[in-house]
Amino acid sequence: MMANDHGTVLATMVFNLVAPAGVIAPVGVELGYDSRNPYEICMKLNVGKAGQVDWVIARDLLADGLVAEAGEGDVRIRPRLDDPGLVVIELSSPSGQAAFEVNADQLVEFLNDTYDAVAPGDEHRWMNVDEALSRLLSHIPQFGGGQGDSVRDL
Repeated sequence: MMANDHGTVLATMVFNLVAPAGVIAPVGVELGYDSRNPYEICMKLNVGKAGQVDWVIARDLLADGLVAEAGEGDVRIRPRLDDPGLVVIELSSPSGQAAFEVNADQLVEFLNDTYDAVAPGDEHRWMNVDEALSRLLSHIPQFGGGQGDSVRDL
């Protein structure tokens, strides 16, 4: 792990929510990247009075979706075929679905900034495997339920 070189990347931009009948509504979004979680990108969508909605997506999914249709299930990303300057991000959850159009150049700039922080292929060098496994196992009762057990103790 390269803890001494820890870095974050933040970017604010506007995603255009595509509502029924083609109505466009701008949504403020903050994208965040943290080298301590090198495989993920956090998206904070400002939903007005309701606050914000947080999504975590794979950095590779965003990169793949800039050039071709990518993703299955809850998150799908693809270039808009009739306008290559836009990327479509579709989010789905039990409480609803949303489709956004995003400026491709802004996403590329953000993604490149994350690559400056952690080069593609070097993500594993930034991970604290004990910490990551402890977080995952803390949700499983037979592994201590988050009561401080170390993965090495299991």
